Amino acid sequence: MANIKSAIKRIRQTEKQTLRNSKIKSRLRTFCKRVLTTVEAGDVAAAQTALKEAISELAISARKGIIHKNQAARRSQRLNAKVKQLATAS
Repeated sequence: MANIKSAIKRIRQTEKQTLRNSKIKSRLRTFCKRVLTTVEAGDVAAAQTALKEAISELAISARKGIIHKNQAARRSQRLNAKVKQLATAS
C-alpha cells in the first residue's frame, strides 16, 4: 500500500477511471455486437440503424480517450463494410 498522500489519491483515481472505462467498453461491445447480429439476421434497415448508433458510440469513446482514434476508425470501417455487403447482396 502506498504511503505518500498523492500516491494514495492516484490509486483512488485509477480505480474510478478503470470502472468508468470498463463500463464504456462494455457498452461499446454491445453496440458493435448489435450491428453484427442484425447483419447475420439479414435485416438491412435495422443494420443501418444499429451501425449509426455504433459509429456514434465509437466516436464518443475515441474522443474521451477510452480507445484510440485509429481503433475507432478501424472498427467503424469494418462494421460499415459488413452492412454495405449486406445491402448490396439484397
